Amino acid sequence: MEFLKALGISSLNHGTSTGIQSYGSDTNELITSTTPIDGKVIGKVTVTTADEYEKVITTAQEAFKVWKMVPAPKRGEIVRQIGDELRKHKENLGRLVTYEMGKIYQEGLGEVQEMIDICDFAVGLSRQLYGFTMHSERPNHRMYDQYHPLGPVAVISAFNFPVAVWSWNAMLAAVCGDVIIWKASEKTPLTAVACQNIIQSVLRDNDVPEGVFNMITGGREVGEMMTSDSRIPLVSATGSIPMGKKVAQVVGARLGRTLLELGGNNAIIISNKADVEMALRATVFGAAGTAGQRCTSTRRLIVHDDIFDQVKERLIQIYKSITIGDPMGEGILVGPLIDKEAADAMQSAIKKLRAEGGEVLFGGEVLEGAGFEGGNYVRPCICTAENHYEIVQAETFAPILYLIRYKTLDEAIGYHNGVVQGLSSAIFTLDMREAETFISHVGSDCGIANVNIGTSGAEIGGAFGGEKETGGGRESGSDAWKVYMRRQTNTINWGSELPLAQGIRFDV
Repeated sequence: MEFLKALGISSLNHGTSTGIQSYGSDTNELITSTTPIDGKVIGKVTVTTADEYEKVITTAQEAFKVWKMVPAPKRGEIVRQIGDELRKHKENLGRLVTYEMGKIYQEGLGEVQEMIDICDFAVGLSRQLYGFTMHSERPNHRMYDQYHPLGPVAVISAFNFPVAVWSWNAMLAAVCGDVIIWKASEKTPLTAVACQNIIQSVLRDNDVPEGVFNMITGGREVGEMMTSDSRIPLVSATGSIPMGKKVAQVVGARLGRTLLELGGNNAIIISNKADVEMALRATVFGAAGTAGQRCTSTRRLIVHDDIFDQVKERLIQIYKSITIGDPMGEGILVGPLIDKEAADAMQSAIKKLRAEGGEVLFGGEVLEGAGFEGGNYVRPCICTAENHYEIVQAETFAPILYLIRYKTLDEAIGYHNGVVQGLSSAIFTLDMREAETFISHVGSDCGIANVNIGTSGAEIGGAFGGEKETGGGRESGSDAWKVYMRRQTNTINWGSELPLAQGIRFDV
């Protein structure tokens, strides 16, 4: 396919990449990348060995010594050029995202646009790495704090956003003066290879030292090399809650830092004072978009009793019209799940729901036959359920939507917050008091809380992340850059005396 060649994916075997040099050999274990569209092999990637990893980390350490001395606005200029290169390759990279991950082409393009947007954000940020000044209690003293580069930053990304989450971390970390070691998902390694290929000309043209942007490949064992490595002060990991707990345990044991973006069990509350049609559009995109494989996908729909039947019937009507198939095709709204295991997990969840007393209202079946051969296609599912069901409390990474009734706003908020995850949330209401209650301290307990906007599709300008077992991390916009730096408080005595704080006298 031409878009693969345009991205430098012309050979079947790709290896570990540090800067503009590649490592890996024919003796390495191989990861085979297949498209979830029809199961065909796209390419193979060599798994990073322990010796290769050691070379990557030592190269990154040396690069950090040079990179941190480059003025931040100059680092920002390089990130600006990376954004321009991504613009040139937007269509081809968007196609590869679709081909390797399975999201529809419009979403693939949107993911690359998100990368471009974070580059633009990082460029401006490179001139705004602000600290603060404080008034000292001691005469002739000045106090301020400032931020310094942290060091090598490990980024572990997930298959569902195979390139955007890397860019959130990498571009901010780069302007902060850090170097990046990226382990992409073993389910989508070729999009990572393509990103490394795209940025090479910018790195060469600007004499960026080898080792600023690094990539390693492999599964859990390779990830554990980074999480247990005391030379890496920060590990940013996106994935499941069990994975995040393991990362936090290992990194915490060495007193390192983590930035965790874990599971979401996101809910929309639809009030009887809502614009129902607007709420339905947001619900369908949130629940069925990306085949339910976003961490911000809408899993639970908490609907006021007065309009429950209306919402239910309208949703069934809309779901019947959803087009499912090859995500590269025109007019398709839902592509395949990433693999057979994901499809099996969806079937298992539906079985558990029925066992607990829930009802499937529409969809849920695995699709086979013409147009679905070799892929992992399912029909998005609508169910009725109770919030306390064990399966509702869990996150199933598939397009299952649980409909739950409520009578009062307090009851709805109780249902909403009554899960261990705390990523994204929304309420649809035209009542100001309901809206303000939902985003107040007695409302949503999530890191993201929206009014008359769905749970899915965050902008890069705001900090992205969640509370509770979602991990507590923040990426992307606002002041999320601070996690990639170390904070230092400075006090300067420009007088001729040495007064002590708190008025302590210690005369010698």
